This record gives sequence, structure tokens and C-alpha cells, in this order.
Amino acid sequence: MKKILFLAKRFILSSFILYGYNLIAASFNLVVPINLITIALVGGLGVPGLFALILLKIVAF
Repeated sequence: MKKILFLAKRFILSSFILYGYNLIAASFNLVVPINLITIALVGGLGVPGLFALILLKIVAF
């Protein structure tokens, strides 16, 4: 039960982190989509995962 609660907290926190980043980055046109893959990446890696997504967005597009 503790592990499920921990994963639920990480899922919700990473969703809020992505949403907050998208609010700030909308003016710079660097929005990262919020889906299960990006939430899992940010939830698993934390802020470095978010930086990796931003870098991928800059390099690929």
C-alpha cells in the first residue's frame, strides 16, 4: 500500500510540475505535452527528466 501511495504522489507531483512549466514556457513556445510518457519520465527522473524533455524539444523541433 505504501508503494502505491508513493507512486500516486509522484504521478500527481510530476503532473503539477509539467503544468507549471507549461504555464511559464508558453510565452517562449517551448511547451512540453502532458501525457503518460512525459509524466513517467518526470516522475522517475525528477527535474533532470524535465530538463531532458526541454532539451529534446529544442534539439528535435
